[in-house]
Amino acid sequence: MDFKEMVLPAEVLPAERLERMEGWGMSCAGMSYVYRPVNTRGVREILEIARGSGRPIGMRGAGRSYGDASLNSEGMLLDLTRMNRILEWDPISGLITVEPGVTIQQLWQYIIEDGWWPPVVSGTMFPTLGGAASMNIHGKNNFKVGPIGDHILSFQILLPDGQELTCSRQDNADLFHGAISGFGMLGVFTQLTIQMKRIYSGLLDVTAIAVGSFAEMFAQFEQRLPESDYLVGWVDCFASGASLGRGQIHQANYLDPGVDPEPAQTLRVTNQELPDTFVGTVPKSLMWRIMKPFANDPGMRAINFAKYLSSEKLGHEAKHRQTHAGFAFLLDYVPNWKLTYMPHGLIQYQSFVPAENALAVFTEQLRLSQRYGLTPYLGVFKRHRPDDFLMTHAVEGYSFALDFALTATNRGALTSLAAEMDALVVGGGGRFYFAKDSLLHPSTVARFTGEERIAKFQALKTQCDPEDLLQTNLYRRLFPK
Repeated sequence: MDFKEMVLPAEVLPAERLERMEGWGMSCAGMSYVYRPVNTRGVREILEIARGSGRPIGMRGAGRSYGDASLNSEGMLLDLTRMNRILEWDPISGLITVEPGVTIQQLWQYIIEDGWWPPVVSGTMFPTLGGAASMNIHGKNNFKVGPIGDHILSFQILLPDGQELTCSRQDNADLFHGAISGFGMLGVFTQLTIQMKRIYSGLLDVTAIAVGSFAEMFAQFEQRLPESDYLVGWVDCFASGASLGRGQIHQANYLDPGVDPEPAQTLRVTNQELPDTFVGTVPKSLMWRIMKPFANDPGMRAINFAKYLSSEKLGHEAKHRQTHAGFAFLLDYVPNWKLTYMPHGLIQYQSFVPAENALAVFTEQLRLSQRYGLTPYLGVFKRHRPDDFLMTHAVEGYSFALDFALTATNRGALTSLAAEMDALVVGGGGRFYFAKDSLLHPSTVARFTGEERIAKFQALKTQCDPEDLLQTNLYRRLFPK
């Protein structure tokens, strides 16, 4: 649609555009004036409305950031989900050009039957590619292929003044490396060109490995890194003592050409889709309701123990083949699973720590959580490598993502716990990821990011957005004026 509204003072922006918008973890929300353009001209017009209204404007894709990264309370939000066209696709080279509202789901479904797969995906298929680039998402293969930014060849970006630039590693290189990872604060992606990964089967060889402690988890990861295409670990955060950090590793590898006898079938979209039922009978749309009574410490302790016990009984290594979608998008197996955390939601805490310090830091994080009586219900462990993007979260090391349930009374204790864990991470040379953040303090950001990097980011921000028109709750919280 074209926006023909007059540029009005802030207090008379159309009331029908005022909506309550929520972070994906349901732990924070805000009222914003929401606009949904379908093309670049519409984006320009909305930026002019923001400028004339005196209100800041933030970007929102699918809203899959856990915290306040896509919220802009009392301001405007530019929802880009309607800019969702695939503009160009070359099934020979694997190059694709998309608008920012195209989702990971649209992407893989469009290319897989030609024998391609996205080089980097998150644990859910629903984020938009504009949002993925803004946060520079990583996957279970970060140790091998880096974040999504390493596979973006170029993009077009619309600056708040209406100027549209093409950026790549050769042209406008500073803006290229700043906007990827820049959490939407430098401009609006209008299209992105990304290199896809050639695959020869719709299946992966998957090995599940039970591990009895964090030390064993680390040792298995280091041993398997050279021979793996993907590695991810699940941790039972309730285990303690000698079993602290126990869990299961999943290693996955692509199939070589000729190994799959029926690649045309396994590459079909219909053969990749996640099943609609659990154990063949229970509709998955009902699963979160079934899980809801277990969303408490005793229930989650039992579920974690049962999961570990079942993995251990499979033996040290259990091998099977799994579809790309089935392996990649584990978070999508239970639709709306986050609703088990209602009414107060969840906070995910993810930290990235250099390899030499990660075991000590993550071990102490679990011990601290247990001492606070705030044991995470889910722990996910991954290996990473550095990248050259300006506001990167990556290190040569490991990440540990922890899901904490919020209640009516524990937010203060959780904030205190997070502050103690932050000190451990920064002391160990670690970093944080803004797509997952809800609790970081500006002083912590300054410590792990460094004055030079922050100064470079602020200089780019001033160059691209001298009026500071682009803002979100996260930006104001972590980079206060």
